Amino acid sequence: MTITIRASTEDDWEILKTLRLAALADAPTAFGVTHASALAFTEQQWRDRAAGRGPAEYFYAFDGDEPAGMIAGVPEGEGTFGLIAMWVRPASRGSGAAGRLVETIRQRAVERGFARVELSVAPDNLPAARLYQRQGFVFVPRTEPLASHPHITVQYMEWVNPPA
Repeated sequence: MTITIRASTEDDWEILKTLRLAALADAPTAFGVTHASALAFTEQQWRDRAAGRGPAEYFYAFDGDEPAGMIAGVPEGEGTFGLIAMWVRPASRGSGAAGRLVETIRQRAVERGFARVELSVAPDNLPAARLYQRQGFVFVPRTEPLASHPHITVQYMEWVNPPA
């Protein structure tokens, strides 16, 4: 199994749509967007997202020719880059794809001059929290309701770029 990572392009809009809808169906309470709202996006909206014509930039993990997962990053101001939309297909979990995607976002943040990468995770989503901890993220004292499911409180984690 060889995992490769690459940035999204507009031509990848169907890959993005397929992975994002699969993620929202697989883990509906893990994201700030609902499956129903994403399902309503037009082809042009998917194309714009895939092309990075918006705040987020997307990256994909491939296992051979098959899309195995995705991740997105978005500038959040004050030296912070947000890790969002992280998901790996169940069949590719344990392959290293998740770690490679997280590392890609950390590298992208550093390339763009951001000192911190921040994400939110439901504290009971232990597999995700453990993955992020293995990647150097730590919990910080910040919580908020999940936009798509306000009854769920997410906890923030951050990774700080070590000084050179």
